[in-house]
Amino acid sequence: MSRHLKLVVNNSKPNENHNYFFEKGELKVILDLYAKMVSNGSWKDYGLKISSKQVAFSVFKNSSENAVYNICKNFKPVNKNLKYLITDTKGKILKNSEYLDSLLRNINWKKF
Repeated sequence: MSRHLKLVVNNSKPNENHNYFFEKGELKVILDLYAKMVSNGSWKDYGLKISSKQVAFSVFKNSSENAVYNICKNFKPVNKNLKYLITDTKGKILKNSEYLDSLLRNINWKKF
């Protein structure tokens, strides 16, 4: 048995900043919209897709089908207007914006 064991609590470098998720305010805006759409019967379920390039909040009308929409946040967008996106099931960009609030507020989801 070795007596030279070392417990490593946090093995990441201090200057690494991996925020591969929505920030608290962004998630609140998305979940408020989700609650509104669930209450009027338009949306039924959601899922999250997380990668090092993008995080997506996927919206389902039925839990057995593919996602109807994806509300995405790009971590390293090529263009600042591509930071927040709404895509369809095939990945086609339906709307994009630099700001999440304005992207979600300016959509008529019933006609979308």
